[in-house]
Amino acid sequence: DDRQETSLIEIMVCCIRQSATGDPPVGRGSSRKVLSARETKQIQDDKIALTSHFITTLPQLLHKYLPDPEKMANLLIIPQYFDLEIYTTSRQEKALESLLRLVQEVVDKHSDTDVLETAAQTLEKLCDDQFPIFSRCETNRSRLLDMVSNRYRESLDEYTNLLTGDEEPDQDEVYALVSSLKKVSIFYNCHDMGHWNIWSGLLEIVTRSRDCLVEKQPLWVPEEAVKYCLLGCYFGLLWDKNSLADNLGGSTTHDSITDLKERLAKFMQVSKEIMGLEGAGAQLKEEAFISICDLLIVFGHCGEANGQTPLKPLAFKPDEGMGVLLNIFIQDHVFIEDEDEDIDDHQKIEELHKRRNFLACYCKLVVYNVLPTKSAADVLKHYVTFYNDYGDIIKATLGKARENNKTNCAKTMIQSLIYKFNELQQEVAGIDRGSEDFHAIKELAKRFALSFGLDALKNRDAVASLHREGILVAVNPLENPEDPAGAPPNLAFLEILTEFTGKLLKQDKKVVLGYLDKRVAGGGPNSRGDD
Repeated sequence: DDRQETSLIEIMVCCIRQSATGDPPVGRGSSRKVLSARETKQIQDDKIALTSHFITTLPQLLHKYLPDPEKMANLLIIPQYFDLEIYTTSRQEKALESLLRLVQEVVDKHSDTDVLETAAQTLEKLCDDQFPIFSRCETNRSRLLDMVSNRYRESLDEYTNLLTGDEEPDQDEVYALVSSLKKVSIFYNCHDMGHWNIWSGLLEIVTRSRDCLVEKQPLWVPEEAVKYCLLGCYFGLLWDKNSLADNLGGSTTHDSITDLKERLAKFMQVSKEIMGLEGAGAQLKEEAFISICDLLIVFGHCGEANGQTPLKPLAFKPDEGMGVLLNIFIQDHVFIEDEDEDIDDHQKIEELHKRRNFLACYCKLVVYNVLPTKSAADVLKHYVTFYNDYGDIIKATLGKARENNKTNCAKTMIQSLIYKFNELQQEVAGIDRGSEDFHAIKELAKRFALSFGLDALKNRDAVASLHREGILVAVNPLENPEDPAGAPPNLAFLEILTEFTGKLLKQDKKVVLGYLDKRVAGGGPNSRGDD
């Protein structure tokens, strides 16, 4: 029956993958990565055998199962494991033509994400200029991308004309627009569609949608369509940057660099605005967030690599407002407890995976010095609370931030403890040092202290500056507005600071104590005793 056929195809594709790559199935096989000469020869022979067989049979299978998305998503993977030389050596150009024709037919008739992504990746593999079949595949690719971009233009024109004539687009017209934009975004990911001049049109859709949100009007196109436009623009910027870098000293001109710089600035601005708008839907904000983070990584240090100085004007530095927006997004979308008990485990895992991806995107900006290290303070404060979900990501960020600059990293740690301390003060009047919440902050400090390792000398300056920052918090203000004769209101912070004292060198302990004395001198009558 149908289910069994689908399963058989899936098993067959797994066997092909294993034969052509030598990789065992997930979770099985030894961790030994180096293959012997005999194993390498076996893989090569298997690859030739499976290519010779499937070159002729795959087009038949694709034709047979054309309407079935699940089977197509699996069958279309097979050419990615071919030895493409065999198309030429076995005179199988006819089979190649029918494969390429079927790929185009699949893209035309299907709108399933897996099918389209696999088709785009397989076409990318076939269009490899190392092989003689390249020119034939390239011609077919151009034809396919013509179809994809024309379909988008036609459906947009039809949709816009209806709106202009005060008519409501029906389900079919809405579907045609969303589906055509989905295809554009998926193919723009794997193939440079710069020559089709659709980038500015995609940005126009995003900009008009932003205007609708600003004016609190309903979106003029479905939210999903805007999401695909954002994606298309994002991939377009990556392709253009890549093209400029590849053609330095050739077709890359000052004007082409300036043009990309202006388009990047426009895209970043509109994405930033979408992220900050209350009316924007979750999927739009998520897409805008990931696009901004990734583009900041790609363009953040542009032109600094060897031989890429002409690209320096493209370097994009986030302003403070952008950093704040990205942080707010992380706090609102990542560090949240699962309220919904009804969702099944599979959905929970998918949600967690998505949140981990958001957090990793943000942390990368700190690790690669795109955002200042202190931007991580709001993430570090969740280290203990969300340890099971994100502990590994936060720990890795902490390690890399320390490699970049030990002192800045230490100041960021203390800043995150200050945030937690201030939050606790706002929740309760007067800090109870025996409370569970206060103990949780001490636990966070202990984790931070452990991350310094055993080499006190190496971390000397960082640990000393951490103590200085902590003391300043504890003794400011010295007067207690609630109780003029009482201890400074933040004095309990010193107890949190003691978690780090073991990391001080003996001679530094005296210096730190002297610093504390100097700060407290002339304070309230009980200030010295409370220390």
